[in-house]
Amino acid sequence: MARLPRLTVTGYPHHVILRGNNRQDIFRSTADYQRMLDLLFEHSRAHKVDIHAYVLMGNHLHLLLTPQEDQGLPKMMQAVGRSYVQVFNKVHARTGTLWEGRYRSTLIQTDRYLLACMAYIDLNPVRAHMVARPEDYVWSSYGHYAGHRIDRLITPHALVWGLGNTPFAREAAYAELVHSGISEDQQSALTDATLSGWALGDERFVADLQSQTERRLVKTKAGRPFSKVNKPVPN
Repeated sequence: MARLPRLTVTGYPHHVILRGNNRQDIFRSTADYQRMLDLLFEHSRAHKVDIHAYVLMGNHLHLLLTPQEDQGLPKMMQAVGRSYVQVFNKVHARTGTLWEGRYRSTLIQTDRYLLACMAYIDLNPVRAHMVARPEDYVWSSYGHYAGHRIDRLITPHALVWGLGNTPFAREAAYAELVHSGISEDQQSALTDATLSGWALGDERFVADLQSQTERRLVKTKAGRPFSKVNKPVPN
């Protein structure tokens, strides 16, 4: 069976995962982490992609972003991936592939999953037992939203402004959101949807989104042909 094209729709938030091949490290030094951030900044601006949240882990990375132009997301990821590997291989005297195939991504319903996805991303180092608190990890967007530093890579989504009327209120509210964590159901939904490439949202969201793309958005039952007139299966 031919694999489906990636789901990318302008103006919607997308959760992206890029992994190292065979779970190998994609960052070996501080310079590697910084190089990735620099490339993400350069190519997100070049291809008009707003990055709302990120975390760089040892062998993979997560991004939450919104493309503002058609093909902006795949073009950005292609440019970042190629440029990073060229320098990484040269610096570390290696050859061959670094990535586990294509990046994985899903399109998420803003009001239902965007803040949960941000918390999911910033909690990755805690879940991996790398740090005790999200503020102890440097290579994520948490520090920006919690008011610890200004991160040039970040373009806050409009939904974030609703967390408070002042910067201090928003920072405190976001810190509380992350420290409260997300449910296992939310965590599983975000992970599974991103790895499978299915849209993540309620039935109305998926139906509205389906009118904007020919690409199938939800998994259909075996033997049942897909059609736009079929009702999407709710999560």
